[in-house]
Amino acid sequence: MQPVKRIEIITNALKMREICRTLKAHGVTGYSLIHNVTGEGERGVQTGDDLSDAFKNSYLLTACAPEQVAELVEAVRPILHQSGGICLVSDAQWLIH
Repeated sequence: MQPVKRIEIITNALKMREICRTLKAHGVTGYSLIHNVTGEGERGVQTGDDLSDAFKNSYLLTACAPEQVAELVEAVRPILHQSGGICLVSDAQWLIH
């Protein structure tokens, strides 16, 4: 197993393409994306039942090397500041197969 940093991001669905481009620009090429995430945060309830993606959230899960995480988080911070959302970083173990 290999130690990695697990990164979880929930933000406005319209901003997720920008988040994905930012990850790729910082050498993170793999991720999982879940659409229509609902919940409540500092910007209110996100029900996900709107006709457009303007009020829908998406969830992104990825992992990166520990030395990549600081620069990556600082690149994502302005996007989250503008659109709201959350970014969680935790230690994880990658099962190499």
